[in-house]
Amino acid sequence: MEYGILSIIIPLLTIILAIITKDVIISLMGGIFAGFLVLNEYQPIEAFLALFDGVIALFSEGWIVKSLFFILLVGAIIKLLNSAAAVNSFVAYISQKSKKIDSPMGAMLLAYTVGVVIFIESSITALVAGTVAKPLCDKNGVSREKLAYICDSTSAPICSLIPLNAWGALLLGLIVTAIDSQVISGDAISLLLASIPYNFYSIFTLLIVLGVIFFNINIGTMKDSISVPYQIKENADDTTPTPYKMLLPIIVMVLMVPIGLYFTGGGDIFKGSGSTSVYYAVIVTLLFMYLYFVPTKALTHKNYFKGLYEGIGEMIPVGMIMVFALLIGKVIGDLGTAKYLAHLLSGNIPPLFIPLFIFLVASITAFSTGTSWGTFSIMMPIALALAATMGLDIPLVIGAVISGGIFGDHASPISDTTIISSMAAECDHISHVRTQLPYALIGGALASVSFLVAGWLTV
Repeated sequence: MEYGILSIIIPLLTIILAIITKDVIISLMGGIFAGFLVLNEYQPIEAFLALFDGVIALFSEGWIVKSLFFILLVGAIIKLLNSAAAVNSFVAYISQKSKKIDSPMGAMLLAYTVGVVIFIESSITALVAGTVAKPLCDKNGVSREKLAYICDSTSAPICSLIPLNAWGALLLGLIVTAIDSQVISGDAISLLLASIPYNFYSIFTLLIVLGVIFFNINIGTMKDSISVPYQIKENADDTTPTPYKMLLPIIVMVLMVPIGLYFTGGGDIFKGSGSTSVYYAVIVTLLFMYLYFVPTKALTHKNYFKGLYEGIGEMIPVGMIMVFALLIGKVIGDLGTAKYLAHLLSGNIPPLFIPLFIFLVASITAFSTGTSWGTFSIMMPIALALAATMGLDIPLVIGAVISGGIFGDHASPISDTTIISSMAAECDHISHVRTQLPYALIGGALASVSFLVAGWLTV
């Protein structure tokens, strides 16, 4: 059955709800209900039942359950690192060694390096980078606004470029859904890896930050930012300085992912199961943390499990976003949104402009809602089906969605990573948004040109 303009109105309604409510879960549920209302001939009871039965039906897919558990258990890892004072110990260790990098450039490079190395989750990346580098930045006259910019610019971008984290689980889930629905063909892991070079905004952002650090580039209101006077804190706490409590669990988790891909792929890492690999990676990491933290008395047995359960609970909203994201992808597919959109665009917009169009729409959506994850959930199903219909390069389109989501999120004043970066650097939030925006716009402009060129080269 053809649904015509209604197939476009449903995802648009989801975006509008996200802008109005600033709540991704409610917006996704609203869009899903509206979609099922259309699919069930405007019977509200049938649509209501289809919504919640559809959620349950998702759990019949093993990879979805594994990806969901991965997200929840990552929350447990983050919580346990904090409970065991691993972050504080790492900060104390770096502070001891900071004399070797005691300069403005060294202070900024410390924040950048920490942000790049710790790619487990965007929020903890920004928090650790800001906490570690803040004293050294104050001492060397680096403004809190510039520190917040560095933290923000190395959180989401690096997490999307090295997707061995919850970002990867969500993106793989969205791609696998399109493959299982026969919208596109191929291997989800290979497609995600192939899209990394097309994640232009993240790549340009990381390069721009390096330019800012090495050449002390101050644009717009960043020129007027003033450093905070350095205050020496004597024996702020008795935390034992050590990097191991922070780094060893992360190293174990990172190493377990390719090992899992190797074994699940029968010796071929590119044919392995991403959901299975990350699922067992976090389980092994949690086991390692118990065997490491409890005997060394960093945590008691009781506090370990308390942190485990609390961390899982804190990630439930993220898990719900993933579940509803997968369901709205199915609804959009059933409505034939991409086919209808492709029909409208064919003959009106040359195919070479479509990657740029997807990037811009994803950017606007993420800026308005303050969430890259919600943007991926809304845009990825549409973009993949549109690419398949119009014969576009699939990795390029995936890169356009990811780049657009991160660009909009990076520039948005209501983004969680923007807010957390302000908190980590102890910088006024509005001041951080104003000083960061010119750099984000430069990255967005370079990414736009790149998507236009890439579209021309791949069509």
